[in-house]
Order: sequence, then structure tokens, then C-alpha cells
Amino acid sequence: MEREQLADFLRRRRQAIRPAEVGIADGPRRRTRGLRREEVAMLAGMSVDYVVRLEQGRSSQPSAQLLVALARALRLSDDERDHLFHLAGHRPPPADGTARLARAGLVRMLDLLGDTPAAVMSDLGEMLAQNRASLLLMSDLTRFRGDRRYMIHRWFTEPEVRAVCPPEDRDLSGRRLVADLRAAAGRRAGDPVVAGLVERLEAASPEFGALWAEHEVAVRRADRKTLLHPRVGRLLLDCETLVTPDQGQELLVLTPADDETRERMDLLRVLGSEEFPAGAADHDGR
Repeated sequence: MEREQLADFLRRRRQAIRPAEVGIADGPRRRTRGLRREEVAMLAGMSVDYVVRLEQGRSSQPSAQLLVALARALRLSDDERDHLFHLAGHRPPPADGTARLARAGLVRMLDLLGDTPAAVMSDLGEMLAQNRASLLLMSDLTRFRGDRRYMIHRWFTEPEVRAVCPPEDRDLSGRRLVADLRAAAGRRAGDPVVAGLVERLEAASPEFGALWAEHEVAVRRADRKTLLHPRVGRLLLDCETLVTPDQGQELLVLTPADDETRERMDLLRVLGSEEFPAGAADHDGR
């Protein structure tokens, strides 16, 4: 671990970010160049004291999880993120697999979308990053580990997940998830990550196995979904999906499809975030 270089890199990256880039008001009396340490701590979900110690070269070695949080908070590019890992004495996360991070450019787009719910997902349905509006709508779906980080695995192994989808839509939603995974498996032929996920799903869910055997393939770019939100009720949402050139990550943008939904989403922003009931809002809108 190269403490002095790590400290200097973190200070310079913090000072290079305009507050507006991360959704923080840049008032006329603001004297700090870039972000304050307290703001980095808030964005990264860590203590201010630890950010101070990192920037002063006095910290213990940060974990890979903390480095991921810092990379997101500081809006680091892929190359900058890898450099951060090297300075902290860690191997950078691979481009694919369980340690995938949302692309820096897509994370910036989340900030620009403001009050419009948006999220970055992998092609296998892992939630990689969400803006605040998405957190209010769907809760924090980046928290899962292991196979639970895949939406399709939760759908077929945790029945309570389906509660946010109207009963009449649930069969079609499950079928679409399987068809989307089938398309990803075709693009990533021979990938052990995909093959292992399919194998474990077939063992865990006869319903998934039956749908997988039908060999339906579908890649969705636009869709309309009904979401049963635990706090504001039924929401009719238009879902637009923008895909990166390598088709490895997707930007999901959710907008109200009618006036009633628009009013309920405005109410949700006013209410702010509270604890979600177990299993509630565990749905990615796809």
C-alpha cells in the first residue's frame, strides 16, 4: 500500500469534482474547491474521520468494498479506479464477474437524470448503481451478495419478491427474465459465470427449468410495467433501456406513464426514504 500517493490521489480527485456533478448544490458562499470531505464520506457511506485519515496517509489498508464506494463517490473513470486499487495494495476488479462496477460514464448519467429513477445493471441483471430517485422507488438493490445479486435468481427462489408485480403480470415477467438471460447466455457462450448461474437456477427452481427448456430469446429495450409500491400504491412506468456498445451494462430509466403515477412519484419524493418491508420493492422494473 502506497499511503502517501493514495492520500495525494484522493485529495486531488476530491478537489477536481464540481459539486453539481454529484447532485450537491454549489452555492455562492462555497469556498471549498471541489467536494468537502464530509460530502465524500456521505456519498461513499463511510465516516468523515476515515476519509480524513486516508487523505492524511494515516489509515489502515482500505478494503476492496471501501475502494468501490470511494470510486463511485469520486466518479472515477475505469483507469482511475484501477489506479486507486493499485495504490491501496489491491488487485483491480475484473471487467466481468462478481466484482463488476458500473461504468463511470453511466454513473454520471445517473446524476444528470436527477428526479428521474435510473439505475445501471449488468447484462445478467445485477444492480450495479442507482440514483436517489431509484432508491426511493425500488430500495437499494445493490446490497445483495452471491446469487441473490441476480434479479432472476431472487425471482425464482424468493416468492416474496413477486409481491411488487400484479398477480396477472407475474407469469409474463418471469418468462421475460428467462428470455433475457437466454439472450445474454448466447452472447456470452462458454462463459462459466453464466453457465453456473443457469445450472444453479435449474437445480433450485423447476419453474425456471421448464421456462429455460422452451428456449425463448428476447432482448428488451423498451417496456411498460406496473409496480405495486408499498408506500404509494400502483405505478405505471415506461422503462427505457440503453445498452453499452459491448452489451455488458445497461442504463435503465423509469418514467411515469400517466398523470396518476406522476403524482404518486412526486409524493414519494416528498415522503423520502424509510425502511421498506421485507421483500417489498425488490423489483428492477424490467
